[in-house]
Amino acid sequence: MEAVILENLSDGTTMVSGKLCMTDAKGHFVPVNLIKPADKLQDEVVRKVMGYADDISAQIARFRAHTMEDLDGYDQLLDQEYGVKVGGKKGNRTYQSFDGLLRVQVAVNDFIDFGPQLQTAKLLIDEYLNELTADSPEQIQALITEAFNTAKAGKIDVAGIKKLKRLQIEDPRWKDAMRAIEDAERVNYSKQYVRFYRRASIEDQWQAVTVDLAKS
Repeated sequence: MEAVILENLSDGTTMVSGKLCMTDAKGHFVPVNLIKPADKLQDEVVRKVMGYADDISAQIARFRAHTMEDLDGYDQLLDQEYGVKVGGKKGNRTYQSFDGLLRVQVAVNDFIDFGPQLQTAKLLIDEYLNELTADSPEQIQALITEAFNTAKAGKIDVAGIKKLKRLQIEDPRWKDAMRAIEDAERVNYSKQYVRFYRRASIEDQWQAVTVDLAKS
């Protein structure tokens, strides 16, 4: 049986025992001469655009790394000047040029989830609601339904939970439920975002300089 010789080429084609082929979505080698011209053209366009995208993504990643290195270096100088022990990540902070026309902001967003105490909170809230009359505020019931709706990928609605915590209800079970929610809340991970702004004069509003670093 003759061995199959493969040679992967940079344009997405593969030479299979001397025959030029392309790999389809099922992993099969299809001779190029059997592929529709429109499909070949689409493949070329996608590979060309993705080449640009990969290059820009790499540039943004390098830019982000250099940006954080410069800002962290400045923070370390400040720490040394004021005798602060260096260690740990810093939170939100803003840097500004001397003329007040350029600004760099570092924002830290915490992404939270909830531990098993959340189910205890739900039981307490259900117990409280069951004893209310039929005339109980529909808005509160809607907020509770929204907050604990796990239909979407089994995830709790964090924004809905925060709305519940803002309600001023004096029932002891409600207060215990809110305490259970606070105990259940935990930071899953944190992410830093860097944003850039400029303005023509100090009387003008800040204008964002768009550089998407969130995905880099």
